[in-house]
Amino acid sequence: MAKHRTHSVEFKRQISQEYFGGETLHALSKRHDISRNLIRIWVEKFQAGALDEDAAAADLLQAYEAGIAALERLVGKQALEPEFLKGALHAGPRQRNRPTSAITGPEVSPSPKDAG
Repeated sequence: MAKHRTHSVEFKRQISQEYFGGETLHALSKRHDISRNLIRIWVEKFQAGALDEDAAAADLLQAYEAGIAALERLVGKQALEPEFLKGALHAGPRQRNRPTSAITGPEVSPSPKDAG
């Protein structure tokens, strides 16, 4: 089964403009490895202005994809925030008025169990 290739709107415009510049269908077909009938279709679309509509649709699609990616990043960030806050709650508040040592860590007072 043959593979289907997709070509950008800019490429289709380029081929159409080369055709109107005096290139033959045969020469374009050989140089770009595209069927002559496909080039005819692109030239007809170019003349009808349909390639401009395709370009506008491609730009709109690209803008939508960028917006979706931004929203996905925001959702991911918001999904991580509750987990971070849960971890902070479990750690408990730090006591800041106790002396600490860089070598031994915070000073630990004996628990009531050890005193008795």
